[in-house]
Amino acid sequence: MRPLKQLIESKRSMVSVAPDDSVFTALALLAQFDIGALPVLEGGKLVGIFSERDYARKIILKGKASKDTPVREIMSEKIICVTLDETVEQCMALMTEKHIRHLPVLGAQHEMVGILSIGDLVKEVISEQKFTIEQLVHYINN
Repeated sequence: MRPLKQLIESKRSMVSVAPDDSVFTALALLAQFDIGALPVLEGGKLVGIFSERDYARKIILKGKASKDTPVREIMSEKIICVTLDETVEQCMALMTEKHIRHLPVLGAQHEMVGILSIGDLVKEVISEQKFTIEQLVHYINN
């Protein structure tokens, strides 16, 4: 399995929002980059995660306005993170156990280096399985 560092490096640059940005701004970024969640950074430090789920449950269902509400009011502050030392399998197990779909990845100095979605991890597992199958077919045919 490819190390998380390579997986993070293969992704496009990370997009984030600040706690005082409007929910509308965060939604525009989600749409622009076709992603489901954004890390919320304050002074370079991870302070929360804003997701489509946060929007649906804390804005729409409560009748708030996305242009008038700062991300800080609805972001998820209980953040589960991993380091670059974790494996894809460990990340998938953690996401399954905690019922989360996005996982921030921290570097050696506890700085945020990226964010993984469950889709990223599934794609990586499928890629690895495809490679293994191709190698086995090649071995059997030779």
